[in-house]
Amino acid sequence: QVQLTESGGGLVQAGGSLRLSCAASGRSFGSYHMAWFRQAPGKEREFVADIVVGGGIIGYKDSVKGRFSISRDNAKNTVYLQMNSLKPEDTAVYYCAASTSDTPAVITSPNLYDYWGQGTLVTVSS
Repeated sequence: QVQLTESGGGLVQAGGSLRLSCAASGRSFGSYHMAWFRQAPGKEREFVADIVVGGGIIGYKDSVKGRFSISRDNAKNTVYLQMNSLKPEDTAVYYCAASTSDTPAVITSPNLYDYWGQGTLVTVSS
């Protein structure tokens, strides 16, 4: 089992940057498929980015490609989401998620993730 704790959210102006971190407790962080999701008020939770166990395959939501970057540091049990050129429509609570799946492919469905963090709020002002 793994516990996930996000940090790094906050208020930023449009065009600015934030770096989210997700620290995992427990063993075998390197064996988890990791992802970031987000949920805006009144909307469903949506996939943002994921990274497979070995880090060799990464997926992004189309609207964040070229602006967001996901990475993982297995030695630090941490996954990151670097967010650049932020837009007001990026405003949401951002969640870190972990899946026990070892598939070498992008996983976009939240139903396939086993563990979730409590979320961190990102607010982008215009």
